[in-house]
Amino acid sequence: MPTSASARTAETKLEAEQTAQPVPEPTRFRSEHKGTFNGTKLSYTVDAGETYIRNAEGEPTAAIFSFDYVAKSKQGRPVTFIWNGGPGSSSNWLHMGGYGPKRIVVPSDAEHPGAAPYTLKDAPETILDATDMVFVDPVGTGFSRAVGKGKKEDFWGLMEDANSMAAFIAEWLTKNNRWNSPVILLGESFGTTRAAAVAKVLLDDYVINVNGIVFVSQALDYQGSTPYIDDNIISYITYIPTMAATAWYHGKVDNSGDFEAFIQQSREFATQELLPALFQGNQLSADKRAELVSELHRFTGLSKTYIERVDLRINAFRFAKELRRDEGIAVGRLDSRYIKDERDDVAASPREDAARSISPAYKAALMHYMRNDLGIDWNRTYLNPADPELSGKWRWSPLPEGRSWEPHYVNTTPDLAAVLRSNPTLKVMVGSGYYDLVTPFFDAEYTLNRHGIARDDIVYHYYHGGHMMYVHEPARKALLEDTRQFIKAQTGQAD
Repeated sequence: MPTSASARTAETKLEAEQTAQPVPEPTRFRSEHKGTFNGTKLSYTVDAGETYIRNAEGEPTAAIFSFDYVAKSKQGRPVTFIWNGGPGSSSNWLHMGGYGPKRIVVPSDAEHPGAAPYTLKDAPETILDATDMVFVDPVGTGFSRAVGKGKKEDFWGLMEDANSMAAFIAEWLTKNNRWNSPVILLGESFGTTRAAAVAKVLLDDYVINVNGIVFVSQALDYQGSTPYIDDNIISYITYIPTMAATAWYHGKVDNSGDFEAFIQQSREFATQELLPALFQGNQLSADKRAELVSELHRFTGLSKTYIERVDLRINAFRFAKELRRDEGIAVGRLDSRYIKDERDDVAASPREDAARSISPAYKAALMHYMRNDLGIDWNRTYLNPADPELSGKWRWSPLPEGRSWEPHYVNTTPDLAAVLRSNPTLKVMVGSGYYDLVTPFFDAEYTLNRHGIARDDIVYHYYHGGHMMYVHEPARKALLEDTRQFIKAQTGQAD
């Protein structure tokens, strides 16, 4: 009797499951190191390798690779879990540029870093004296992969990602006997979106209170950082101070006065003048419109003719092309200090981000550091930034598959607000770059000053850099010291 197609498919699937190779033991690389950090001499271990997370049946579904920096003979130390964003980015940026004990050196003044050989230096200013650090690569980034019965798509979504990162933290605390250690979460960009969601999952599913959260280039409520949606009035407000800072930096506005005062004036103009006017729409009087055009010109450096043509609504990504269009130069989005001479001088917005010129230096630095300092010699591709399929397959819905969902801007701020209310000792540090046209600093204020979050729960710091403000050397040192002091305050350490 002939076998049906569905039966043959079932048989093939069963045979594949029966002949599947068992999941091997996690791969790990351990190395011993010494250093002096902020005047404190430390011996520490770097334990770089896989941690398996498992399904309800206890079967491994993913191998999460992390770089664990753990000081020896230091009981009760905090542990800080650090990740980048994307979604779809390895931890390379914060690891080699921000918080790791070895750093890549790129020009601090936003000049092109050139080609190899690049310079790596010790980073004695990092926070290892105050906390152990675990740099985490989510599934589909770095060396992290789905294993066993897990599929990579199982981890590529807003809540899928948060659940896997929370599971990793709980497993790491168990394997390392660190359940009574203070826990800090530190993320950059989408990594801040993740951190807020992970804090809620840790509390709800694992009964873990975190001691502190550090947001580097905050991105919790995406409405204020989505400038390419024409009717998104909020984005025409949240980007004004960043555009003002950028115009100041490039000398396109009067920058003879006080920078901070100018930025504060731009905040006040955006909320007190421009926002009500945009709500009025075609009811706005001609005199008021002319006044707003002049003020927008004063703060952004764009021509009055252009401001009229865009109807007072300046798209921040187009601003990056328009500010120095007369010179044929586009400024960076991730860091508007960077510039690039593009071929197409009439395009509405930059074709490429000038700030991405640092990417090869960061990749080369990490690959060199892993092999030569950490002894990682592995026949597996380090995905940097990520699996090429990840972005296209990412699932943004916060609801389970099959549940109806009316699309809206991604927003994990309610998760953060809930955790803050449940844990009165929790505080959040927010580090923002003045020249970040991707996650503007004023959006961080707009987001975290509402949602029922108490004013005293948020600590703001600002730096003269962009999305990766640590590219600018004074900003890097300031970010590290601010983070160090925040962690010490949240974990009861004497200075």
